Amino acid sequence: LVIISLTIIAILMLFIVPLTIVFFIYLSNILLLIYQRSGELKADPLSHVWDSARKTIASFWDIYARVWHGYELHGVENLPEGPGIVVYYHGAIPIDYLYFLSRLFLWKKRLCLSVADHFVFRLPGLKLLLDVTGVMLGTREECLVALKNGYLVSISPGGVREALFSDESYQLMWGNRKGFAQVALEAKVPIIPMYTQNVREGYRMFKERRFLRQLYESTRLPLMPPYGGLPVKFRTYIGEPIPYDPNVTTEELVEKVCEGNFLLSFQTKTAVQALISKHQTIPGSIWKALLGRFDKRRK
Repeated sequence: LVIISLTIIAILMLFIVPLTIVFFIYLSNILLLIYQRSGELKADPLSHVWDSARKTIASFWDIYARVWHGYELHGVENLPEGPGIVVYYHGAIPIDYLYFLSRLFLWKKRLCLSVADHFVFRLPGLKLLLDVTGVMLGTREECLVALKNGYLVSISPGGVREALFSDESYQLMWGNRKGFAQVALEAKVPIIPMYTQNVREGYRMFKERRFLRQLYESTRLPLMPPYGGLPVKFRTYIGEPIPYDPNVTTEELVEKVCEGNFLLSFQTKTAVQALISKHQTIPGSIWKALLGRFDKRRK
């Protein structure tokens, strides 16, 4: 009985922090519902009417980020004043991205719209939170409209596949994803690479097995739960933007969209990989990531 009890406790400890994050996400949605009903709000979820509620939720997540991961955000000056596409590496749990959104809003009062996988919209009870934080399916038309309206738009080309099957080697799993490059060319906006140090040491997935990979490829659902939640050091680095060339003519733009998006996507992948190589110990080390909490140097 003692052995069984200790085993159960150990298993629960593996998942308790990820489950706590899920709880806090749903709690955020409940707070928004209370805010909506108390003020009888019917305004556009992206309007400034919701800014006070957004600030409250962002403040909560920022405190959580500081306490649990000693979170730091570097390179905000690399974000353009106007629209742009932020491209980032996807951890097992994109909690680091949530930290980035929160701090960006608190520091700059900017809302970065997020492209998410279809399964996110199937999760029950999160619609208002997704709307207010600007999470969208990210069709080409949606992204172009958002950029035209001056928003930053973020996407992780690796998406769920990268979350599930990348590991402490921090391999990018983008496949042939280059739609973001086409949108950037059409919208004439820069692409900004982003990466969070130690994100795989904080939260991990079980080692890939063939049947697990086949299960995901057939269902497109993240059926494997992440584990961990150690209070390792998180630092998000925003790299220098890959600019759009304003001298491109309409004819050249058409040609570039048809033939050049591969080159731009390759440049972006190289830029994200460069951030990983510069700031991440590979393979990742949980011990070093924990010691990073005591390293006060801004790397």
